[in-house]
Formats: sequence, C-alpha cells, structure tokens
Amino acid sequence: MIHAYDKIYLDKARIALGRMLDFAVYDLQYDIEEFFNLFIHSGVSARFEIGDFSVITGMSGVELAYEVLEQSGNQPKRIKPNYTIDRSEEFWTGWALAYYQWETSMRFVEIVQYVPIKEILALYSPYHEMDIRQFVDKMNALYMAAKPETNLKLMRQKAGLCQRELAELSGVPIRTIQQYEQRQKNINKAQAEYLVMFSRVLCCEVEDLMEKVGTRAEANPL
Repeated sequence: MIHAYDKIYLDKARIALGRMLDFAVYDLQYDIEEFFNLFIHSGVSARFEIGDFSVITGMSGVELAYEVLEQSGNQPKRIKPNYTIDRSEEFWTGWALAYYQWETSMRFVEIVQYVPIKEILALYSPYHEMDIRQFVDKMNALYMAAKPETNLKLMRQKAGLCQRELAELSGVPIRTIQQYEQRQKNINKAQAEYLVMFSRVLCCEVEDLMEKVGTRAEANPL
C-alpha cells in the first residue's frame, strides 16, 4: 500500500493534528466541526495530506491552528495555550484521524464527507483504548457503509454511461466491470491495460478509480 508520506514523520504529524484540535476547541472555543472545515478549506489540510514538512513537522499543533485561521482570513489574538495532563477526546480524534489519512492516502475532505468529524469523535470510547488497527477497521466499515458504490461505478455514472457502453468503449468485458463494481474483484489489482482504458473513456486519472479502504493497518500501535 502506498501511504500519504514517509512513516518517519507520522508520529509528529499525529501529535500536531491532535494538539491542533484540542487547542482549537478548548482554548480558541471553536466547535470541532467548524474548525475542521476551516482546516480543510484553508488549504492547510492539502499540505498536511502530502506530508509537507513545514506543516507536519515544522509546526506545533498550536502553530498549526493559527496557520489555519490566518489562511482562512482571520487574525486571531494570540493567547497562551493551556496544556492538560490527560489527552482530550479532541486530541485523540486528530491523533487517530492523522493515522487513518496516512494509512489510506485519502484527502481529509473525502474522509469526513462520509464519516463526519463528530462521528469520529464519538469513537473515542472504546477505540482510544484499542490498537489503532481496530480504529482503522471501524473507519473502513463506516466509510464503506456510507459510500457503497465503488469509484468505478461513480465515475461511470458521472460520464453518463451504462455498463455495456463502458464495456464497448473500453474493451473490458462487461462481466469484469460488474465484478469490479460489486467488489467481487479488487480493482486495485486490475490489469494495467484495463485501468488505462477506463481512465481514457471516463476522462479521469487511474488513481481516481482505485479503492483506498478495506485493508488492515500494518503499523504497530503507539
């Protein structure tokens, strides 16, 4: 599996995102969903997703929160952060979510489109006491339940094609297309020729057709 960035930066990234949410909620008095939307629309999330060193290792969680606000057009008054001994539920949410984004390489906006940030927050109990791989499995289950259609089916429907038309235009057997769309076959293991033909017919990138959930995390729990 291709991860979002090198694993050596993962620990710092998880702490930064966790501390950002904790500080935003408890010190800056933001609703977690409101602030996470700012994080996404500010452009900071896009830098985080690809492992931009200036974001995932060059900033503390507090600095990251202020960067989000400044990039969103706000000029917040700087305050002294209150550091708590115990990790909050919001800290755990960012800490766990950063791992999930790294594991799947999905964009944060896509993750919370199907599993809202407050639904992730609600997983704190009992998942904060479990192996991170169990959290990943739960997130995958929630994501797939909220998004039952495969990317291939969504892209085909977006192009206004039925399965038979896609088969005729791509040269891929209709039965094979049905098996990919029904997840009877894993499109991530499809022949490169099939993926290229799909992408040409559907006017998309091969990456847009890949499924990014469904595999267990391989990292050790922290």
